[in-house]
Amino acid sequence: MKTIGACCGGLLLMLVLAATRLTSAAPVLPDAALDDPLSAAPGESSAVVAGGCFWGIEELYQHVRGVVSATSGYAGGSARNARYDLVSDGTTGHAESVKVTYDPSKVTYGQLLKIFFSVAHDPTQRGGQGPDTGPQYRSVIFYGSERQQAIAKAYLDQLRDARVFGKKELTTQLVPLAGFYDAEPYHQDYASKNPMDPYIMMWDRPKVEALKKQFAPLYVK
Repeated sequence: MKTIGACCGGLLLMLVLAATRLTSAAPVLPDAALDDPLSAAPGESSAVVAGGCFWGIEELYQHVRGVVSATSGYAGGSARNARYDLVSDGTTGHAESVKVTYDPSKVTYGQLLKIFFSVAHDPTQRGGQGPDTGPQYRSVIFYGSERQQAIAKAYLDQLRDARVFGKKELTTQLVPLAGFYDAEPYHQDYASKNPMDPYIMMWDRPKVEALKKQFAPLYVK
């Protein structure tokens, strides 16, 4: 699944091309017109999104100011088959997802969604992301409240109306969160623990670089 092979020279070329593609092709999106203001007091809220391999999205949000933690897991299916060996078959209904726990006094739900659509993944790609194909890699926002549903739906409509992706159609699903199941321990913090993994270097590290470039006020090391 998440493996690639190449000689050193070929790998270096692919890394350069991937970085250029992800940092230059990422669209400039508007802020969410409907969003909550920053909270007056610190607290914790959570957001669950899916868009390709959870390794890269987990690492990306770990670099966002106000994010307390990001956890790789599965959503969209039931607890009985929320296991990697089953989910990877694409038949369980799950999507590889990330639960983002954040402080709403430092970052808003709308800002997290803007990052999701801008640099976390390509919301116009059907059937997966990059080299990963199948329904387990689909684009989804799993809303946990009526307010999250309203903000996410309004932003999806806003992006469609603004045609920020040109003629490409947004494929992102908006569905209620029925459950989130943590992925196996070896998946947690995989990107940060394996920075030289060719997959991470090619597909995930450029996302963090794009975050740093496009969302400098929200970026943290």
